[in-house]
Amino acid sequence: MLALVLSLAFINAEGQTIQDPPVGRPDAVIDLASHEGVQLVSGQWRYHDVKIEDADSRSVGPDLKPSGAAIRTYDYTPHAGPANFDDSQWEAIDAATLDQRRSTAKVCFNWYRINVTIPEKVGKLSTAGSTVAFEIVIDDYAEIWVNGKMPRVLGQPGGPVIKGFNAPNRVIITRDAQPGQRIQLAVFGINGPISYSPQNFIWVKSATLDFYKSSKVAISETPAQITRKDPALDEIVPPAAKIEKLAGGFLFTEGPIWVPRTDDTDGYLLFSDPNNNLIYRWTPDGQLSIFMTKSGYRGMEHCISQIRRLASRSSSMILGKSCPTAESSACLLTGKTSSC
Repeated sequence: MLALVLSLAFINAEGQTIQDPPVGRPDAVIDLASHEGVQLVSGQWRYHDVKIEDADSRSVGPDLKPSGAAIRTYDYTPHAGPANFDDSQWEAIDAATLDQRRSTAKVCFNWYRINVTIPEKVGKLSTAGSTVAFEIVIDDYAEIWVNGKMPRVLGQPGGPVIKGFNAPNRVIITRDAQPGQRIQLAVFGINGPISYSPQNFIWVKSATLDFYKSSKVAISETPAQITRKDPALDEIVPPAAKIEKLAGGFLFTEGPIWVPRTDDTDGYLLFSDPNNNLIYRWTPDGQLSIFMTKSGYRGMEHCISQIRRLASRSSSMILGKSCPTAESSACLLTGKTSSC
């Protein structure tokens, strides 16, 4: 069940602050750029340069896909993101040397890979059931694969995709950690700005595992008062359900639309702030980000066709009713049922 509360405050909204979840101070941290940290997770960093090479491809066809005439393009090797990739012959590097300048300067790329095993304890923290985030800062950009996957959505700021120039990439690698659980991390390093063809090199500024005892995404919780005229409602809304406020500070909102999970993307929620000409995305991790700007000062119904095109990899969407205009109102999204 997913519960959503959008608090509508009539203020001059200047846009929401985008943070990578979970936010707040972690309960424990493992430094993966230290001998002790890597030893604690039974890990070993491995490294490899990336080579750009010529490759066969096809030009764009009528279907807007590479289905046209045969052409030549460029690719890179090795493709080391997949879970079954064998890096056993790669260079094993000391964790304390992650800040060593690597690759070839100018337009260059590289890979850093490590398998981590969740320890029973980190300091005084018992890790069972905790949420764990992997954070890395690479000079200059990074992309992250976790267990062979790199889920992403349009307009996503950071996470597994590029966050920004020397900015921290942060991904949740498990929400229910178990001692002995093994997680594979593959980080694609990129020298930049690419168009500048910089003379500098690629290196890791920091790499950590951040542990949280309980990672709540709700800003606040309020017990729900529900008049139940049919016991069957318990299958949709549990008797002890709470109303969770997940985001606030908007001028006015409409929606929502739930985009289901696919092989390439995690599920996420879209809703509009028409007075500010924006559509927001909220993920179950708790991240709020801008999905679309210049949405036409319209509600979700007007934008559905454009959103379907932008999210074309999702085969279906679940549409919610528009929330009423009010100083404070709430939308509850539960599975495939939404109501205001």
